[in-house]
Amino acid sequence: MKNKRNVYLKMKTLAEAREILFQHFSEAGTMPGEEVPVLDAVGRVLSGPVTAKLSSPNFHAAAMDGIAVKAENTFGTSETRPKHLVVGRQAFFLNTGHVMPEGTDAVIMIEYVNVLNDDRVQIEAPVFPWQNVRKMGEDIVATEMLFPQNHVITPYCIGALLSAGILKVSVRKRPSVLIIPTGSELVDWRSLDFKNLAPGQVLETNSYVLGKLTESCGGAYKKHDRLHDDLETIKDAARQGVEDDFDIVLIIGGSSAGSEDYARPVISDLGQVLVHGVTIMPGKPVIIGDIRGKPVFGIPGYPVSAIIAFEQFVRPLIYSMLGQPDVEPQTAAVEPTRKVASKLGVEEFLRVKIGEVGGRLVATPLPRGAGCITSLTEADGIIRIPNRVEGIRDRESVTAELLRPLSAVKNTIVIVGSHDNTLDVLSDRLRAANSGLSLSSSHVGSMGGLMAIKKGMCHLAGSHLLDTEDGTYNISYIQRYLPELSADKRIRLVNLVFREQGLIIPPGNPMSIKGIEDLGREDVTLINRQGGSGTRILLDYRLQQLGMDPAKISGYTNEEFTHMSVAVAVLSGTADVGLGIYAAAKALGLDFIPVVTEQYDLVIPQEYFESRNIQVLLNTIRSSDFKKQVQALGGYSTEKTGEVIL
Repeated sequence: MKNKRNVYLKMKTLAEAREILFQHFSEAGTMPGEEVPVLDAVGRVLSGPVTAKLSSPNFHAAAMDGIAVKAENTFGTSETRPKHLVVGRQAFFLNTGHVMPEGTDAVIMIEYVNVLNDDRVQIEAPVFPWQNVRKMGEDIVATEMLFPQNHVITPYCIGALLSAGILKVSVRKRPSVLIIPTGSELVDWRSLDFKNLAPGQVLETNSYVLGKLTESCGGAYKKHDRLHDDLETIKDAARQGVEDDFDIVLIIGGSSAGSEDYARPVISDLGQVLVHGVTIMPGKPVIIGDIRGKPVFGIPGYPVSAIIAFEQFVRPLIYSMLGQPDVEPQTAAVEPTRKVASKLGVEEFLRVKIGEVGGRLVATPLPRGAGCITSLTEADGIIRIPNRVEGIRDRESVTAELLRPLSAVKNTIVIVGSHDNTLDVLSDRLRAANSGLSLSSSHVGSMGGLMAIKKGMCHLAGSHLLDTEDGTYNISYIQRYLPELSADKRIRLVNLVFREQGLIIPPGNPMSIKGIEDLGREDVTLINRQGGSGTRILLDYRLQQLGMDPAKISGYTNEEFTHMSVAVAVLSGTADVGLGIYAAAKALGLDFIPVVTEQYDLVIPQEYFESRNIQVLLNTIRSSDFKKQVQALGGYSTEKTGEVIL
């Protein structure tokens, strides 16, 4: 029997949903304590205060190598009135850390002691009481409190605990989380030949990500076997989880409003749905519920939605159970490189790459899809667009929550423009060289790169713009679109590679495509590059040469932003052909029909050209290691790589 479609209850704002969560479970309190050995306590939270059993040091100890003396016996000493002390009676030789002899209260450093013979020493300056001495209890006094409850044990704490005679401590139990992955489309990556992954099958990864996130904030997790979309099966798993005394239950998938989304009916049948739907994006379908007094969440199945739902609701709940505040992210003011539209009434978590350009932090938006896990792995920060606005303007100062340290963000080279696979090689070589640099590349097409330079939003741009009048690349476009920089010779042009550009087609060329002219056939579907890209300009130029009307080409308006995306479209059967580079075709085992060898250059403003970071980048592309890796991709020539053209 098919389940009825879920209808969202009145959606809550993020603030409202969090308030409902914490008010409802306010009486749950913090986790009880358990005793663990001190050496196993790092990262754990104390459930009560810890008091010292021993003083440290537990004796008066010499803090320097020298002689121990009674300070009053040295008073009145000077260079003109030196004093002689009897060894063994008035002066006692000892090393740092040794017990101070009875009746002494100061140490004269050995370099200030003149040894006359075995029995006598001479000093020329007095010392005051307890000079160069570590008094008993200087660091720790027995019975004093070392750490209060809810203190997080760090590696530094271990030394203090052991020095104070503490061998075991009582720490809060880790909140236990049961993670139930659901979905008939899920397959176990551990027992699958990836080559046999069928259309419609999805590798189950969310439970592992959420499990490790649980551990990272102090919890412990158990992963349930993946379950098919069946109401009673999922209900049994959730019921058993609550009965097995898990503190939190996460049901991954099935939280939306579809007819086979079962998270909500599971929670409502076994307990109470508190929230269904939060005005955030990604993460809108999240469910918050109560089963027998235990918090149970319906977590959306898309990876980014799942992570954001966890970080906004589950993580702060775990921290609360451990008596800890939620994480306060480091923030910084950034300027988006382009205008970003957003839905009114929805708070959006926009993932961005960030770099410092001209003394400002600039942010380039990453793909916004809830299923794009790489939009988090590649992100340097998150801009939260409030639900009361419809987006942000380019170069508008906004706050970003940083996912990387600010020091690392400031050591990022920002390149905007045309996509090329060699940029991945360049990024890897920069890291391999231990330069401390990272490369942030944003693919908006060659013209987009020149416009980013014009706006001062990047350090350099990748470009392969063909001048159809004389067959040259990039120079005429720089003169036309960057006239001030070009006229004053404040722009540099450096060759990165020459590359083969052509038609990417399925293996065996099933459509018998021979060249550009075949794009006009009714049975051929094209996947195109975005307007303003060098590849698009090349295609339009060739179509013009052949007298072909772009409007009559099937798929001409279907656009992708990278060569690899074009290749994937051909591989998946979405399109029959696309114009792209040979390296992209080779990477996915596709066939290739050469069209032209083109020049791909780096456009660099003079103000950055002499900087340390850009010079490291240029030295990297001129290296033999970089050139070898590029040539291995196929379809590239590095004969002029690194040459300065302008």
